[in-house]
Amino acid sequence: MGIDPGLNRTGFGVIEAQDQHYALVAAGDIRPPASGALAQRLDVLHQALTKLLAQHRPEAVVLEMLYTHQQHVTTAAIMAHARGIACLATEQHGIPLIEYSPNRVKQSITGHGTASKEQVARMVAQWLGQRDASWSFDATDALALAIAHAQMDAAVTPLSTMSGEIP
Repeated sequence: MGIDPGLNRTGFGVIEAQDQHYALVAAGDIRPPASGALAQRLDVLHQALTKLLAQHRPEAVVLEMLYTHQQHVTTAAIMAHARGIACLATEQHGIPLIEYSPNRVKQSITGHGTASKEQVARMVAQWLGQRDASWSFDATDALALAIAHAQMDAAVTPLSTMSGEIP
């Protein structure tokens, strides 16, 4: 399950991965009331994520690593509230949390670490063999996180299957 946290809109995407084939399970947005107090908005987000995690029981939750540019410090601080809720809900369900840099996810999905949101959305649709017009960029970013993790996880060779000594 990928989660693209935001205070106004949090995208989520749940996939099923079998070898290099990915099937959509669920995708969409959680939209806390924009006019609500911060605590109320965070509570709505927590309740919705808790429900999704209980319903889908993912093997892992994937988030982008937190980053910011000097011009967007306030945006990063606001987004960090939603990100913290995603981390909390994941921990409460005992689900492993994985983080990747945005560039690594874009590289994995599109082949370019600087791909646009439109390019990521197109490639997510190709990987899944479908595109829902109702998906926001937040939902497609969340699906990209899930697909990228499935790709990277499949590329890791477990130590138990390696021959020779452990380096």
